[in-house]
Amino acid sequence: MEFEIVIGLEIHAQLKTESKIFCGCSTKFGSPPNTNTCPVCLGLPGVLPVLNKKVVEYSIKMGLATNSTINRFNQFARKNYFYPDLPKGYQTSQFDLPIVEHGEVEIEVDGTTKRIGITRMHMEEDAGKLMHDERDPVSYVDLNRTGTPLLEIVSEPDMRSPEEAYAYLKKIHAILRYLDICDGNMQEGSFRCDANISLRPWGQKEFGTRTELKNMNSFRNVQNALEYEVRRQRDLLLDGEKVVQETLLWNPDTNRTESMRGKEDAHDYRYFPCPDLVPIEISDAWVEEIKKTLPELPDDRKARFISQYELPDYDAVILTSDRELADYFESSLIPGATPKKVSNWIMTELLRELKGESIETCKVAPTQLGGLIAMIDKGTISGKIAKTVFFEMMASGKDPEVIVKEKNLVQVSDEGELMAIVEEIVAANPEQAEDFRNGKTKLMGYFVGQLMQRTKGKANPKLANDLFNKALNG
Repeated sequence: MEFEIVIGLEIHAQLKTESKIFCGCSTKFGSPPNTNTCPVCLGLPGVLPVLNKKVVEYSIKMGLATNSTINRFNQFARKNYFYPDLPKGYQTSQFDLPIVEHGEVEIEVDGTTKRIGITRMHMEEDAGKLMHDERDPVSYVDLNRTGTPLLEIVSEPDMRSPEEAYAYLKKIHAILRYLDICDGNMQEGSFRCDANISLRPWGQKEFGTRTELKNMNSFRNVQNALEYEVRRQRDLLLDGEKVVQETLLWNPDTNRTESMRGKEDAHDYRYFPCPDLVPIEISDAWVEEIKKTLPELPDDRKARFISQYELPDYDAVILTSDRELADYFESSLIPGATPKKVSNWIMTELLRELKGESIETCKVAPTQLGGLIAMIDKGTISGKIAKTVFFEMMASGKDPEVIVKEKNLVQVSDEGELMAIVEEIVAANPEQAEDFRNGKTKLMGYFVGQLMQRTKGKANPKLANDLFNKALNG
């Protein structure tokens, strides 16, 4: 690359409160249009907002979890602009006195750890939503989302690749989910991201001309959009052309960015302190009280999984990337289910069968998975039979013991019973037996396979190998 990539992200996290930031309307997603509204969030004349205390508490939590400064004195401001889904003609946000500043998180890309700075976090209200009719040249507005509490998290321009941006976005998402202050659903718009990206020649201190990317509703779309924009800007610069500062939309169908509007260096939002809301003063005692409620965060939990359960770094990263997945893993560790085997089953069989769905949708309870693994370790069933049992568990939600009993899948470990079958198989295959004795040891798989066919896969594999060795070499 002839150029250095510079990326900064602006994340809007919808805070997981039952009511909106300045009124008592519900924040429930999916209600009929314009039903979760009132005179306050509609901005009707004569109304006054009342701040939701939970919004402040959740913002402090996120600040503490990212090693940020909690500003003991902060205030709301009016951000003035006109848009059809903004009924008041301004957005109540924060400007020069935000609640959180100067934080950081650690990300890991290709085995290298890097710190990404957080410039600020501020509380604000969300706008409504415009819906465009594809058949007629009209648009409709749904104001249910108006007044929903947001925490905007603005990073430093510290990311130098789309992969770093992806890792940072995942880390912020994980922290919010661990704190249980945002559900993180990108499809429903409760976790949104805008990306600013520019290129500059290596060694140049000044930033290049940036573009802003919007309309990215998945982690993969964010990375794909940034990768495309890197290629587009690089080609322009190599051809001697200039990058135009503008806002771009990502089209996942064409895998291209599309111009939305030109963007000047600064908007004149005419910020001024909101006259309807008093400044917020946060006591040290309240911050300390909130600090005591912080859960074990992803990095700490990853370190504990490595030390306590002796898991490889790779396993620990995957298992702790999602709070519910980490909880599921630990709940699966019943007596007889070793941590590494549980980890292997979750990362292979379980996550594959979930096909990207949340672990909360899984029909197999963690103790059931642990019980299945314990049955393998006890020799009750073989690993191959266990996969059959697991698929049935995923479909029915039944306990593994019940399925094994119903389908008569208990592993055959009776030495006398198996030895009789082994001797029959050896006698029926004299040529293969002689080849084995002459050094073709790979034929062991052939003999064991014959035994598995005869026992319908229920023979104890280890015992089968021992018995064939005895019969063929005896």
